[in-house]
Amino acid sequence: MIEPSPLAEFAGRVALVTGGGSGIGRAIALRYAAGGGDVVVLGRRPEPLEETAHLAEELGARAAVVSCDVRDPDAVTAAVDGVVGEHGRIDALVNNAAGNFVCPAEDLSPNGWRAVLDIVLNGTFYCTRAAARHMLPAGRGAILNVIASYAWHGHPGTVHSAAAKGGILAMTRTLAAEWGGRGVRVNCISPGPTETEGAGAALWPTDADRARVLGSVPAGRFTTPEEVAESAAFLLDDARAGYVTGDVLSVDGGQWLGKAVYADSSRADSSRADSSRADSSRSRS
Repeated sequence: MIEPSPLAEFAGRVALVTGGGSGIGRAIALRYAAGGGDVVVLGRRPEPLEETAHLAEELGARAAVVSCDVRDPDAVTAAVDGVVGEHGRIDALVNNAAGNFVCPAEDLSPNGWRAVLDIVLNGTFYCTRAAARHMLPAGRGAILNVIASYAWHGHPGTVHSAAAKGGILAMTRTLAAEWGGRGVRVNCISPGPTETEGAGAALWPTDADRARVLGSVPAGRFTTPEEVAESAAFLLDDARAGYVTGDVLSVDGGQWLGKAVYADSSRADSSRADSSRADSSRSRS
């Protein structure tokens, strides 16, 4: 549950959130609204977007919905221009729109490859370019791209998504270097396993799958969209993160670190200590 923020750090500002109809996108939009900002949520299906906008209005924000396919560059440009025309500015862009499914690389069709790259990588660029054309002349702006840690460490069955998100990571760093002196910050946030309506069914459909995923997270739990949104709010806030650009904030309970050779090295150490004491006891007897 997201409550109004006493910081009101986004008062007078406007954010556009793609994929804002559910999950992490919705939570980030609501956190921006809770911070006093106005939000525009963009996606292909208007019904969940309308629900997000209604929830944002309950937090006191001015909220709007834009039905748009991020794969269409002309439609994206028109949508962003419309946001600026209506609100007079755009201060933040969150690229959260995504499409993904697990598939072995050898079984992935060209259409499946293109579908994910078009939404994730191309869509992110189209939205970023359209927003930057307003942010750069204004000399201000924060762009936040939602990626995943397999963008740099890889994961079986995600070659299409990993390639797209790896491209976003490279794009983020390139644009941070290119636009850093012009007042526009570009960062990534990398959520770990997150409790959302769709994630469980798609990524850990069985109890065994869930246990396996949890076993890869040192923190030993899943995160929530609201927890990710709080970290996103930090990166979008110029007062707290104004000197942060070209970076990645991992919000994954340490999953990106990988696991040690031993499932629990502290237990391994304890076992060795017990064995040593037993050997010592036997030698004295």
